[in-house]
Amino acid sequence: MSISADRLDRFARHIVLPEIGGAGQAALAEMKVAFVGIGGIGNPALQYLAAAGVGHLALIDDDRVDASNLQRQTMFAERDIGHGKAVSARRWLANFDAGLSVSISDWRIDAGNAGELLGGMDLVLDGCDNFSTRLAVSDACTALGIPLLSAAVGRFQGQVAAFAGHLPDVPCYRCFVGDAFDADDCDTCAEDGMLGAMAGWVGTFAALQAIRVLLAGKAAFGNPQWGRLHVLDGMKPGMRTISIAKDPACKGCGAQ
Repeated sequence: MSISADRLDRFARHIVLPEIGGAGQAALAEMKVAFVGIGGIGNPALQYLAAAGVGHLALIDDDRVDASNLQRQTMFAERDIGHGKAVSARRWLANFDAGLSVSISDWRIDAGNAGELLGGMDLVLDGCDNFSTRLAVSDACTALGIPLLSAAVGRFQGQVAAFAGHLPDVPCYRCFVGDAFDADDCDTCAEDGMLGAMAGWVGTFAALQAIRVLLAGKAAFGNPQWGRLHVLDGMKPGMRTISIAKDPACKGCGAQ
């Protein structure tokens, strides 16, 4: 795919990077990315992947915008309060770049519908707020053969990792957390608090890692870094990286 003349200037700063170039930018325009959760992580990740020219963006979120979201979910404004997050995000994207393809779903994603909602994607970026949904998404990605980028944040810390359990010797998200978290009961930012800028750091770092995954085999920047968990610490500040091994007994990907 070639880049049309009217979009060359928009992505010129990418194209002049030899690690991305015209081939990499053209590849991004062909990609389809699903966002599970358009919250504190999903907002900045979506903004930067839209700005990067990812061709199709599928927005999955059953929540509505609340006044408390505005401290960290920077796509939304006061006029969006009470409206669905997916609908509000689509409105932002339409104003930002009319050339993007966008689909939305306001269903709550679970084990029963994850395959339908995620099928056909090149990458799933999960920034949701509970383990039950995360594990359902991970299992669906493994079954569908879709890479998963998982990102989480709370208080002053965050983590981002890319998983591809459908590949030999590559872990899935379930390899990381195990089966004990197949439940909705987990801490929330309403209870624990969250520095708004911390969500921004995690979300933008997730966007950076998503571009690495999308460009694997297509540009020099492509390096999925499968199973490498990047832990971001806003208090120091600093970052450390941990390697996650594939679990042969994992019920999500152990037979892969």
